[in-house]
Amino acid sequence: MQSPREILTHLWTSVGGDPAALESVTLTGEEPQLPSSFRLAAAAQASISAAGLAAAQIWQLRSGQTQHLTIDMRHAVVECRSERYLRVDGKPPPPAWDAIAGIYTTRDQRFVRLHTNFPHHRAAVCKVLNCKPEREQVQSALMQWDAEAFESAAYAAGGVVAMMRSFDEWSELPQAKAVAALPTISIEKIGDAAPKPWPAGDRPLAGIRVLDLSRVIAGPVAGRTLAVHGADVLLVSGPELPAIPWLTIDTGRGKLTSFVELKSEQGQATLRDLLAQADIFSQGYRPHALAALGFSAQDAARISPGIIYVSLSAYGHEGPWADRRGFDSLVQTATGFNHAEGEAAGVTGPKELPAQMLDHATGHLMAFGAMMAKARQSREGGSWHVRVSLAQTGRWLWNFGRVADGLKTEDLKGETVASFVEEEPSGFGPLRAVSHSAVLSKTPAYWARPAMPLGSHPAQWPARG
Repeated sequence: MQSPREILTHLWTSVGGDPAALESVTLTGEEPQLPSSFRLAAAAQASISAAGLAAAQIWQLRSGQTQHLTIDMRHAVVECRSERYLRVDGKPPPPAWDAIAGIYTTRDQRFVRLHTNFPHHRAAVCKVLNCKPEREQVQSALMQWDAEAFESAAYAAGGVVAMMRSFDEWSELPQAKAVAALPTISIEKIGDAAPKPWPAGDRPLAGIRVLDLSRVIAGPVAGRTLAVHGADVLLVSGPELPAIPWLTIDTGRGKLTSFVELKSEQGQATLRDLLAQADIFSQGYRPHALAALGFSAQDAARISPGIIYVSLSAYGHEGPWADRRGFDSLVQTATGFNHAEGEAAGVTGPKELPAQMLDHATGHLMAFGAMMAKARQSREGGSWHVRVSLAQTGRWLWNFGRVADGLKTEDLKGETVASFVEEEPSGFGPLRAVSHSAVLSKTPAYWARPAMPLGSHPAQWPARG
């Protein structure tokens, strides 16, 4: 199996990183860190290291100064479960899941997972099943369905569900074959533009403007990671869009946050104005949704030449599932992780990974790709499109190999995590939250802005230093 350093090396060089830069990185800690048969700790450390190293390289481009980077594996794993450890005014998170979310069996004795945390997703599932949102009624209704037929019908109705597949079953699907042909991160030039000079500033991403149009975990983690290195990150949400408050708090650290109604002409005009002055546009919408509003990657390159456009999807941007909605838990179910973890644990049915690692690692890989593309833009010019997906990250993680007896590992306890938690103010009250695990010797990572309720700021950029 590849060592964590070998995993980082391959990731770094796969998008054109200078191998010599890896000499400045120190990786500490040992696997495993969590009870799993998968190498979650390696994924956490490698993805966060890659983003940290990209920030260090940008600082070298801006200042001529090199610096050292250290990432502790345990700290990285804790950061990739940051929502678990958040405390607001001393209080722990509320229950994470909607009442009917989770695992059910179907008529053909298969397992399906429902994701119903957003009301419109719950309503779509109940419409297909013709039942009330109660667990017993949902289970009874599902006994009239075969799993794959229900999966297809629910997606067609606007729901988000997944049938549990083994890795071999997943691998036979056209979508799996499409994902297998994609790199973990793709960076593609999509337009011509002059190189943008770096603005003044004393941090790697100081003065860099990031439009963040994302929700839940992966996309917001990307914005949070760019903010920790000094970027001005503006989270744009809609006043009517559902959100998961606890995740908004945890991933909102370091960001400004504004409401823009993208379905209105005025809102679209506001977003165009923001985009015209932005350096990075990071989004997790389905491909046709933003294109229909005039904000595809090609549109963005015309509005803002030199833009770095970052796209997140669930199952990859190629293949028959390219438009499918999805979340970490569903991609784990569909692509073989839950089946394999269940087998390793000796249980019948799915077993979740002990971290939403597809989400968190993908978020750090998004930030890594964005920074690598931004560095390239500063040297070569051009507009660039960075693409990642939860399924591509899953394939990356799967290819690390498995941990023998990994499920016997003791889970991390509160006292172990305490040294990685910091106290900070916020618009929600005092926070205890996980600090960033990439330690840079000359430009320490920190969030300069507190987490605030959605819509707290005007839809405009702050003045550059």
